[in-house]
Amino acid sequence: MIRLARTNRSQIAQWWWTVDKWTLFGLFALMLIGGVLALAASPSVAMRINLPPFHFVYRQLFFFMPATAVIIGVSLLNVRQVRRLAAVVFLVAFTLMAMTLVFGPEVKGAHRWLQIGPLAIQPSEFVKPSFIVLAAWMFAEAQRIQGFPGTIIALVLYAMVVSVLALQPDFGQLMLVTLSFGAIFFMAGLSWRWIGSLAAIALIGAVAAYSLSPHVTSRVDRFLNPESGDTYQIDRALDAFHTGGILGRGPGEGEVKRILPDAHTDFIFAVAAEEYGVISGLIIIGMFSFIVLRTLRRAMVEQDLFVQFASCGLASLFGLQALINMAVNVNLIPAKGMTLPFISYGGSSLIALGFTMGMLLALTRRRVGSGMAPNGKRRPA
Repeated sequence: MIRLARTNRSQIAQWWWTVDKWTLFGLFALMLIGGVLALAASPSVAMRINLPPFHFVYRQLFFFMPATAVIIGVSLLNVRQVRRLAAVVFLVAFTLMAMTLVFGPEVKGAHRWLQIGPLAIQPSEFVKPSFIVLAAWMFAEAQRIQGFPGTIIALVLYAMVVSVLALQPDFGQLMLVTLSFGAIFFMAGLSWRWIGSLAAIALIGAVAAYSLSPHVTSRVDRFLNPESGDTYQIDRALDAFHTGGILGRGPGEGEVKRILPDAHTDFIFAVAAEEYGVISGLIIIGMFSFIVLRTLRRAMVEQDLFVQFASCGLASLFGLQALINMAVNVNLIPAKGMTLPFISYGGSSLIALGFTMGMLLALTRRRVGSGMAPNGKRRPA
């Protein structure tokens, strides 16, 4: 057995003593919650479509294994290797994402998936984190090397990504990428003229999406005026919160989940509230907040601009995805097909999130010259 003593110079031992173990344990705790909620939410969904009751449970537990391997494997990398891996993954995933426009099956009016053998892959899940790392790299290089066109390159990459997302269409992912990119853009200290221009473009894009996409128009109209269309999903999700109360109905006692569409994916947060109460929702929110805030705190003491930008961008991507999913569940924003990280069912989502958080853990590891002491605080000057 390998002894993980501080004097052990093996890669695994060095990883153990430099990785942010609190964030790592937080991610595993989210996976544990995801397994419990898959057991609560998915059997009724499986039986509705004539599958074995625990079909989604077994698949969720199966995908936890490669997701865990990806988290640990990627978090072993150094900063240079993270950049290289992000570049390779972006090139492959973006190519596959573009291919969905031609070869992807239509699911609910969109072309977001590719069927490769027995596996259905959503390439945009892998494009998001790799794009954020590349954009952070370009912004950092623009500040490090005078005259380097990093900002222009980042904007071109952003235009490429959002163009394909708009054509699929996947406006939920488009919004998530835009917000995370905007966070890095703001951190890079760019002028308010740039920020104002991008905000105006985003507003024009939102108006165009509402005007030209019947799917978006329908969702926004139903959000603003529930009587204008079918609000069955949101109504049932709110019923789950109401019947669950503070402490919930108890494990396996939920009733609304049996008739709630997408209970194991987009609306698993409502299932948690029905069976385990509003208190469980607050715990889940607290766990996501802890991971994001801890990452931001560690990024603040970094001296490497790329690590700062990329860490904050990945944390924003992770936190905003969770926020959007939970906000939809309580009807604070129009419905979007977005999973709750590490909790909702989904193979591509789980592995892509493992890739995202693996890069985040790799970037926030303690390194010589990073300015970070063993307790995560800034070293004295």
